[in-house]
Amino acid sequence: MRLIKVATCNLNQWAMDFDGNLRRIKLSIQKAKQKGAVLRVGPELEVTGYGCEDHFLEPDTCTHAWECLQDILLSDLTNNIVCSIGMPVEYCGVRYNCNVLCQNGHILLIRPKLYLANDGNYRELRWFSAWKNPQHLEEMQLPFTIAKAISQSKVPFGDACLSFLDTTLGIETCEELFTPLSPHISLALRGVEIFVNGSGSHHQLRKLNKRLELIRAATGRVGGVYLYANQQGCDGGRLYFDGCACIAVNGDVVAQGSQFSLQDVEVLTACVDLDTVTSYRGAISSLREQASQQQPFPCVKVDAHLTVDHELLASFPSFPIEVRYHVPEEEIALGPACWLWDYLRRSGASGFLLPLSGGADSSSVAAIVGSMCQLVVKAVSEGDTQVLADARRVGHYDDNTLPGDSKEFASRILQTVYMGSENSSENTRRRAELLAKQIGASHCNLKIDAVVSALIFLFKSVTGKTPQYKVNGGSNAENLALQNLQARIRMVIAFMLASLMPWVRSKPGFLLVLGSANVDEALRGYLTKYDCSSADINPIGGISKTDLRKFLRWGGLNLGYPALAEIEAAPPTAELEPIRTDYEQLDEVDMGMTYEELSMYGRLRKIFMCGPVSMFQNLCHHWEGKLTPAQVAMKVKDFFKYYSINRHKMTTLTPSYHAENYSPEDNRFDLRQFLYNTRWPWQFRHIDELVEASEAERNSQLSRGVSDGPTEAKTASVQAGGLGVPAANAANASVGRGA
Repeated sequence: MRLIKVATCNLNQWAMDFDGNLRRIKLSIQKAKQKGAVLRVGPELEVTGYGCEDHFLEPDTCTHAWECLQDILLSDLTNNIVCSIGMPVEYCGVRYNCNVLCQNGHILLIRPKLYLANDGNYRELRWFSAWKNPQHLEEMQLPFTIAKAISQSKVPFGDACLSFLDTTLGIETCEELFTPLSPHISLALRGVEIFVNGSGSHHQLRKLNKRLELIRAATGRVGGVYLYANQQGCDGGRLYFDGCACIAVNGDVVAQGSQFSLQDVEVLTACVDLDTVTSYRGAISSLREQASQQQPFPCVKVDAHLTVDHELLASFPSFPIEVRYHVPEEEIALGPACWLWDYLRRSGASGFLLPLSGGADSSSVAAIVGSMCQLVVKAVSEGDTQVLADARRVGHYDDNTLPGDSKEFASRILQTVYMGSENSSENTRRRAELLAKQIGASHCNLKIDAVVSALIFLFKSVTGKTPQYKVNGGSNAENLALQNLQARIRMVIAFMLASLMPWVRSKPGFLLVLGSANVDEALRGYLTKYDCSSADINPIGGISKTDLRKFLRWGGLNLGYPALAEIEAAPPTAELEPIRTDYEQLDEVDMGMTYEELSMYGRLRKIFMCGPVSMFQNLCHHWEGKLTPAQVAMKVKDFFKYYSINRHKMTTLTPSYHAENYSPEDNRFDLRQFLYNTRWPWQFRHIDELVEASEAERNSQLSRGVSDGPTEAKTASVQAGGLGVPAANAANASVGRGA
């Protein structure tokens, strides 16, 4: 057997935190060596943090990265271990996203990224260039200061592998694994046995299986050992990097790290037998034939062994394991919770303030904070010294006290407030209070009517008029203004309480205000600009209402908050208008469309890149037999009208945890304008033409005695949004909780 002990890791790096990043890199190398590894792989851009963004344009960032690397090389950390370290490197005036391979205080190779991630949340082409010379190697002059410090003036730079005396190592970086012709294919055909991949891959609901399937397939097709490292945590932005470092051998995963964890440094190792790679490849005839035709690949020769001598039964290869996946509800409970913890401990805040309405959205946020508290207490009980230090500081514990109960910890860091009005119901007040108690939050109830009345009185003193709700005979403008007034007052009160509640409790610091608008409401614009959806951060801003409802059902059983079940069962309502025996304000009626329909519109618009016409065509097929083309056309037009009217709200959307790939978040993920011709004349005219053509074809079929459309009985109850809302009401539906 040719045995080798290898290590990969999850690192919770922080953009531009060079001291902290360097400390975590060093610790990961130390842990890898302690476990006997001779190869350690780290995440992409681990020295600087992945999320530096336009800081990558500053020469200082590259300079500081070299300074950190110099510190590592001058220590004894790289003695007898090959370290793959991710950092930006400038070569010939061009900035590259690089993997630097080191051993024994010496740089063996700098390998630039060949294919950059430049879609969705990724903007690598803004800061880096891809290496346009595949399978080409050049010589780079090291910066003078580092060359002098490590007594090495030049280093190979380019697309090459490392050839040791007993094996060969190749490199991929993040996006390259996802490309149609990944580098590992040609590397494997040239005999490379070990692949390293330093990655910066963020969490998205239901995404992990794709990543792991690609890693397993990479070695399942061509054999080999694949080491995948990843960032883990919030490194300063909207994304949560979800770790799950792993080691795969010949299509089997033999080691898997956590996907959601509060650990800053997680190192996993495996012992692998490289002879199994040789035998695996040798058993595939077509692979042998293709390998025999492969052109030579540039190699940097290293005069050292990686495999180790072994005595009988002293070492043995790691066995395959069963890959662990989280269900989406569990992902919602854990991902945003870990993101919130990083944000809280790194922001200097003393906790969170949450306007808790007793509805599904704010209750989901409360439950996620509760999950965070449970994770913190669990990590402390398991001896995580970093979490303990952060929890003591944030929770204002003395040095002799441990956070040992999640409810007690929540009482220190979570302040919830129910801001009721004359339009609020006793049920929502009771549900909010009950949930806060089950989580352990400090909770208070207050009425905002006096502030609302004061502002209405101010308006009357200026204009001589008093606005009325629609149910009291007021116009749409009056009705909307009165709703927005309540919503915006709640934002002002929330930020006031966030500043002053620590002072009230004789504690230092401030509280971060949490928002609670979901991705579907943002897509439709069903939120008031600068209301209590405007906050410091929003952990559910990238999660659909459908997934949140499932999470509430799951959380009631698995998080120990039974109030969530009752909250989920209640119909969503804004409670911004007076309740009457013949009228109750319901979100889906107010919007004129269901949350399920919104999810469908969102996916077609963003994921499938549909404009109004192609969305109409897709939905005609999707809803065939349920809705006529004319009814589909009405729904599509309504969606695009409200989407474009409210698009401006996305410019001020609270920074949200990214979890859904149809997020309408304007500032980074969904780059579309915010000023539209809301009539969409060209597109809607074309939809009308398609409807007319469809109706003409249907009439022609009927005249021939053929009928394949929905009957009048089926369609009569399907009105605006599929809710039985009269068409007149749908046409007058609110622009959506605020203009």
